[in-house]
Amino acid sequence: MTAEYRHEILKETDNDQREQTAAVAMQIVIHAGDARNLIMEALDCIGENQFDAAQERLKGAQEEIRRAHIAQTEVIQAEAGGKEFAYSMLFTHAQDTVMTINTELNLAKKLCGMFEKVDKRIAKLEHGGGLAV
Repeated sequence: MTAEYRHEILKETDNDQREQTAAVAMQIVIHAGDARNLIMEALDCIGENQFDAAQERLKGAQEEIRRAHIAQTEVIQAEAGGKEFAYSMLFTHAQDTVMTINTELNLAKKLCGMFEKVDKRIAKLEHGGGLAV
């Protein structure tokens, strides 16, 4: 998102404001949805003990969440700065989606680390070592 695009919502008339808010909300949902897809791919990688591939997908998901957050923050900062916005169910949904998928990302990161440790412990046991990693 360019700085010019991000600030369009600050310049719009009231008639265009709803359309712009909807457009921002859709960008948030799209980025969050892309993050969710990457998280699911990462979980599939974890299931196949492909932890490096999982980490790469989780990094991509984090970037998508960051992009969604930037779009969301532009609207919140504009409102905090005095610009009035009509309530938007779509924007509320977008915010909820980002929060939910961010939680999924945090859980997937934690699971990746846990499963990687378990995998290393199992590999060590299979090769006659102890349980400590």
